[in-house]
Amino acid sequence: MNTGIPPLDILLERGVYIFTFDLNRYLIAASVTFVIVWLLRRTALNARKIQTREATLADMRREVAQSVQSVLVYVVGICFLLWGREVGLFHSVFGEGFGLGIDLAILAAIIIAHDAYFYWTHRMMHHPRLFRFFHRAHHRSITPTPWAAYSFAIPEAAVAFAFVPLWQFFVPTPGWVMFTWLNFQIIRNAMGHAGFEFFPRWWLDSPLTRWINTTVHHDLHHNGGFTTNYGLYFTWWDKWMGTEHPNYHAKFHEVTGRRQPIAARASGKLTA
Repeated sequence: MNTGIPPLDILLERGVYIFTFDLNRYLIAASVTFVIVWLLRRTALNARKIQTREATLADMRREVAQSVQSVLVYVVGICFLLWGREVGLFHSVFGEGFGLGIDLAILAAIIIAHDAYFYWTHRMMHHPRLFRFFHRAHHRSITPTPWAAYSFAIPEAAVAFAFVPLWQFFVPTPGWVMFTWLNFQIIRNAMGHAGFEFFPRWWLDSPLTRWINTTVHHDLHHNGGFTTNYGLYFTWWDKWMGTEHPNYHAKFHEVTGRRQPIAARASGKLTA
């Protein structure tokens, strides 16, 4: 009986390839974001570092180690996906596409669907009965860095990955769309944990951009807003559900309006 399960040597070969691909995707996104922040902090924009507290080397080592652990979980999940495609359980990811217009609509849909999935699973993992098992490991990063993008406990990594088979069960998705979304989500995740605000001061004042998440939004969740700001890409679920931090807008404008370098603020040596 053909179970659709390839031989062990092929499984191992696939596993190594998947691990290398996903680990490199994480390392590139986190490294580039980390370097950009490092460079910007050596300019007048240094004041946009959100917290005066600095993440330690031990914090970053922990974040990287937990992220590698998450990638291993994703390898198991992707092998399950590949098996599911071979036996017809999931739609195949193919390269031809449906035409640019439909493909872009699918890309928009997967981003919106993933944001909803993230909000509700993230909020669920903050339930007192679930938090310790699922989400506490991630919240060890009080001052997160880009390396925290995949810094999850094994159960949380499994929940995070589960969106992909759910999506592919229902929606045939062109390969380039899936590839674009995978890179979009890791870049936005690294930005959300960067501890540095990239967006301009007017961002929350424009109806065209105020619904798009900022670094301050997620940084508040890690530092002082534990039961607020659950969203990933957008702020609308937090607004609709009443879980947006009450000081989010004020904090964003305070961070983006600063003129003092972080060292001066930390030491109290402020000038007029």
